[in-house]
Amino acid sequence: MSDLIDELQWRGLVAQTTDLDALRTALDDGPITVYCGFDPTAPSLHFGNLVQLILLRHLQRAGHRVICLVGGSTGLIGDPRPSSERVLKTKEQTAEWVDKIQQQVRPFLDLTGDNPATVVNNLDWTEGITALDFLRDIGKHFRVNGMIKKDAVAARLNSEQGISYTEFSYQILQGLDYLHLFREYGCTLQTGAVDQWGNILAGADLIRSAEGAHVHVLTTPLLTDANGTKYGKSEGNAVWLDRDMTSPYAFYQYWLNIEDSEVVKMLKVMTDLGPDQVGELEKQVEEEPFRRAAQRALATAVTTLVHGEVATRAVEQASAALFGKGDVAGLDEQTLLDATAELPGSDVAPGTTLVEALVVTGVAESRSAARRLIGDGGVSVNNVKVTDLEATLADADFIHGRVAIVKRGRKHLVAARRGS
Repeated sequence: MSDLIDELQWRGLVAQTTDLDALRTALDDGPITVYCGFDPTAPSLHFGNLVQLILLRHLQRAGHRVICLVGGSTGLIGDPRPSSERVLKTKEQTAEWVDKIQQQVRPFLDLTGDNPATVVNNLDWTEGITALDFLRDIGKHFRVNGMIKKDAVAARLNSEQGISYTEFSYQILQGLDYLHLFREYGCTLQTGAVDQWGNILAGADLIRSAEGAHVHVLTTPLLTDANGTKYGKSEGNAVWLDRDMTSPYAFYQYWLNIEDSEVVKMLKVMTDLGPDQVGELEKQVEEEPFRRAAQRALATAVTTLVHGEVATRAVEQASAALFGKGDVAGLDEQTLLDATAELPGSDVAPGTTLVEALVVTGVAESRSAARRLIGDGGVSVNNVKVTDLEATLADADFIHGRVAIVKRGRKHLVAARRGS
């Protein structure tokens, strides 16, 4: 690959640009200053934000100056959704989430080296602007006939609910961010997801109108699976970067379960692996898909990026222990609880017979069926086969005093959670 644009295109990180050739030249002649904004719509960033952080990492590593903006002011307004009006959050809640997200983005970028990234809050330059100054100095550069053509705005205008002036003005606020960063930092590139194209373009248009300068915009594609479903959703819930909202174990399992047809694409986008390494993993997908080598490489790389090497080793150990013959008793308590959180099962009191426990946890339909399973050698507790029909679940079987892993065969796992 001859330059950065070639690499970003190979990785699938380029959807649209204002002028690809001009951007390529600017990056080659750089360094330039680039920014991406993250609104505090939740107390954590999610899958889609991770793609943007990875793009910023590539740009910073190539020597470009990176600004990570957290939207303390835009978060108070809310980006218009095509479906319905957002519920406005309080100023206090927004400020709390801004603090959390500012801390969350820091590990992804180099903030201390020779080319440190900068983290900013747009409330710092919008809070002191009066309504009259905002309308006179910024609003005069926007044309309503252009604003209503933005996809989300157009969808809402054609709906029964319509759109409030508050959300309608969001694109002006975001445009102001680009103008401010252009003036203060010499920023000439804004990045974001392709569904933000209209809002991002507003800033470039504002700079051209207010300053007579031409700047750049680059968007990344929305990542979807083979069925066209947007990635980043797990059983209806977003895949969060905060370990308290999506545990490292659940995070790892999400990537481990990427389908064969999509895993190569995800390796290019989400990891630093080069063409040779990705090509070798692609070959393994074709020749030995049952080994899931590509998925394991993906899960390890992304979990390490987000949660660190220690957490990744712990979840890999947990995955091997639960689905293989590893030592489940050696798992730390939090990893054990995370790994068993989604397993079916039930509360079981110490001293309960294994026969009864199999029925209570749903492993067997009846006591007679449970006895047959045990007698046939098909039941294990914490990966230790049990053949005694009179066996009970003792206190010691509940790892960390919390849960025992009951397994039928190799694949059917349940959690016997310690009850009274």
